[in-house]
Amino acid sequence: MNLNPKFFALVLVLILFNCKNENTFSDYQYADRPVLLTCGDFNSKLYHEALYSFENDILSFYGKNNKNASQTQAYNQFVRDAFYGRVRLKFEDMVSAHTLKVFEALKNENTLWDVNNTKSHLNYKSPMVSCIANSIQDTALKTTLNSLITTNSMSPKLFGAPLINKYRTAIKDKYLATYIALDLFYAKLFDVDLSKINSNKPESKVDFNKKPE
Repeated sequence: MNLNPKFFALVLVLILFNCKNENTFSDYQYADRPVLLTCGDFNSKLYHEALYSFENDILSFYGKNNKNASQTQAYNQFVRDAFYGRVRLKFEDMVSAHTLKVFEALKNENTLWDVNNTKSHLNYKSPMVSCIANSIQDTALKTTLNSLITTNSMSPKLFGAPLINKYRTAIKDKYLATYIALDLFYAKLFDVDLSKINSNKPESKVDFNKKPE
C-alpha cells in the first residue's frame, strides 16, 4: 500500500509532538514506597515522588544538627518558617539534586500552576488542588481550604494560620502533606535562583520506617 508522503510526514510530526509533551521523567527513587494519593487520572507516580522527595529534603535540612529529628519536627519547623518567612528558610540549601529534577518534571503539569497568581504560583482552581481540598481528613482544615478557594481568597498566608497548629496531621494525612509540598515548597522554587543549588552535595535518605512522635 502506497502512503501519501504528505500524510506520512503529518503523522510523524504528530507522533513527535505528542512524545515531547509526555512526561519523560524516569528517575523514580521512591517507587517502592506505598501509594499515598488517589486523584483520578493524574500522574500519581510523579506526585508521590514529589512528596517523598520533599519530605526527605525537609528532614535532612532540619535534622542536619539533630540525628534524632523526626518527620513531625521537620514539618513543624518547615511550616512555621514558611508562614513567618524566616530568613533561615533557604531553599538553595534545602533542595536536593533529585528534588530539582522532580520540580522540572512538575513544571510540565500545566494545569497545576498559575503564573498570574501573585499570592502563589499554585493554581488553586486546578483539578489536583480540588482533589486535595476534598480529600483532607481534618474537617476544619478541609472546610477552611475549600471556603478560601471558593471565595478566591486562598493564599499560603491565610491558610497557614490554621495549618500551623495542625502540622502533625500531615504525618498521616498525605493529601494535606501534598498541599504543603506543592504550595509552600515547589511553588516557591519558581522564584529561587536554581543555579545556586549545589547539585553535587551528598544526598541523605529518610528512614520512612521511623515512627513519628
